[in-house]
This record gives sequence, structure tokens and C-alpha cells, in this order.
Amino acid sequence: METKNYKVTEILHHLGEEDLPFGAVNPPIFQTSIFSFKTFADFKKAMQDETSHYIYSRGNNPTVNLVEEKIAELEHGEKAKLVSSGVAAIAGSMMAFLESGDHVISVRDVYSWTKTLLDRYLKRFNVTHTYVEGTDPEEIERNINENTKIIYLESPTTFSFKIQDLKRIAEIAKKHGIKTIIDNSWATPIFQNPLDYGIDLVVHSVSKYLGGHSDVVAGVIVGSKEDILHIFTTEFQNIGTVPDPFMAWLVLRGLRTLHIRMPIHYENTLKVIDFLKNEEKITEINYPFFERNPQYELAKKEMRGGSGLFSFKIKTTSEDDIAKFTDSLKFFKLAVSWGGYESLVMPSAVSRSSSDDKDKLSLVRVHIGLEEPDLLIDDLKEALLQIS
Repeated sequence: METKNYKVTEILHHLGEEDLPFGAVNPPIFQTSIFSFKTFADFKKAMQDETSHYIYSRGNNPTVNLVEEKIAELEHGEKAKLVSSGVAAIAGSMMAFLESGDHVISVRDVYSWTKTLLDRYLKRFNVTHTYVEGTDPEEIERNINENTKIIYLESPTTFSFKIQDLKRIAEIAKKHGIKTIIDNSWATPIFQNPLDYGIDLVVHSVSKYLGGHSDVVAGVIVGSKEDILHIFTTEFQNIGTVPDPFMAWLVLRGLRTLHIRMPIHYENTLKVIDFLKNEEKITEINYPFFERNPQYELAKKEMRGGSGLFSFKIKTTSEDDIAKFTDSLKFFKLAVSWGGYESLVMPSAVSRSSSDDKDKLSLVRVHIGLEEPDLLIDDLKEALLQIS
């Protein structure tokens, strides 16, 4: 990795922890809703600038702010805002820069709730959008209108795992005065830093790798101090997508091992893909760092490695075959989400939008966890034998 390991561990294990109360080694959980003041003057000063004072934990909280400081530094950003879910991060980052009549360009294969935000919620406020494939920056520029305010990216994308040329897209956006936002949950700041390419805002579902233990629901937005303070005052404070202190502490615990977990997810995934690529019942593998992927060189240019999430197609047109395959897996849990220590499987066919689509029916998404890869390979091998 290009990021120096000592720098990452300095952030994860030491940044913001220089003067913990009572000499505590582990930062305490400030499980309080309000903060008091010794004088009228102190109280008035805080009330006039809530962005930088502790008044009410709906705004700032020491446990939450410590996590924000670490994530901002990991993403090479000036400031971060932790929120109650990944979709809250997506919605807050978009809505802060949109007004009625504005237009959004988004890559097509984004997280389903991002699509819901664009297709249903923002539509109520006369915000329109255009979906693009995202693999060709010039396609994005061709779809820019006078009222385009945001280009929304997800690199790689959901299920299809297509990536975007972040540097080129950022250049196009800045030329037209458009804000760029990217979901970086898949690569994490261990493997990709979009702000370095000129992207304005990075969002994460912290429920995924940053938390890493499938026990929190949270999101975060990272960017310039100006943009994050704007989001704080216009969206976060008003809508109240508050991260509670205990959740923030769990995220802090997960962050401690992020730099250790991500390379193992990556190594395990490459080993599993190396097995699958020779299986005759597998017709397609979607992973940026699979050497046959048409975007392999771009992936190596933009990212330092990959995570444990990818998809593949099984040679079948039968939903029953997909059910036999997934139901016979012993070490892959059938579940949504990803990013924890455990391996997961999610067939596209369980989605109502995909069950009647023959092209998507055979598509299966897997998350490769921290188990021994040979265990997972044997499990997949046995499950594929269930398909005639």
C-alpha cells in the first residue's frame, strides 16, 4: 500500500487520544445528552457557535467527535460528520447542495436506497436525475445540464462492480462548478482516497468495513471543513440523524483493526476468485482486481487493493438452481450488507426487481470474510455440485 502503515496506525491508535481523562487507555463513552456550563458567558459563547462546542449530543459529543477526527484523517479530508446510517450520509450530503429544480447525475448501478432517494424522495421536491454507466467520463459530461448540481459516484458499483475514472470526472465537475460525491464503502480509505483525485465529498456506510463486526448501523461524510459545516447546519442538525455515543465507541473499536482486516479480506478474495475462474459453472466474475476484468488497469491505478465483496454468474436460468446453491452453503450466511468478519451470500434473485430478469437471476454476490479461504473454497465447490 502507498499509505505508510505507521501513519495509519498512528491515526487509528493514537490520534485524538493524547490526553484522555484519568489516564484511561481506552477512550470513555460520553453517554450524556447534555453538557453544562460554569458561567453565563461560557453558555452564551457556546450557544453562538454550536458547531464547535458541546451543548447537546444531537450536535457534538466527545466520543463521536473522536471517531470523526480519525476517519477524516484516514480519508485525507479536513473534517467528517458521523451520522446514524449509510443512507443518512448519502441523503445528507446530497440534500445539503440541492434545491427545487436542480439536477443530479448518478452512476446507474448504485446502492438500492440511493436509487430510492433519487427516484422517489427527491422527486417530490422537483429534483431530477440522469443515470449513466459511469465507465466513460465523456458520457457524464454529455449529460450535464445548466441545473446539474451533483455528480454522484460509487466506485466500484453495487453488484456489477464497475469503477469510474475519478480524476477525470473530478476535472469535468470542477470545470462546470458541480459538486462530486462518492460512496467509498467498498475500498475504504485503506485502499482508496477519492479526495486525493479531486472528489469533493466521500460517504461511507460505517456499518460495513469501518465498523467491521456487523454490530453497528452508521454512516459518515468526509470533505472540506466548509462543506461539512454546511451539511452540519443545513441537514444534520435539522433532520437529526444522530449517532449515539455507544455506537461511536463500537465504531472506534472496529477502526483499531481496519488496517489488519482489509488486506486479509483482499487476499482471501483473490484466492476464492482464483478457484472460481476455472469452474465451468461460473460464467462471469465481477471484481476490479480480477485480471480478466476490462477495468483491471484502472483499478490498479486508483486503488491500492480490493475488499471482500464481488459477484459472479452461475450457468443457469433456474431460480431453483440458485436456491439449491445458496441453501447448501455451510459457511456463507444468507444476508444483506457486508463488511464484517463473516462470509455472506446474497443472490440477486431474492430481490423483487431481479427475480424476473433472466440476466440478473444468475447473479450472486458474495462477501469473503476472515475465515480460512480453503474452507470457503471447499464450501463453494460442494454447493456448485448441487447444480446439474
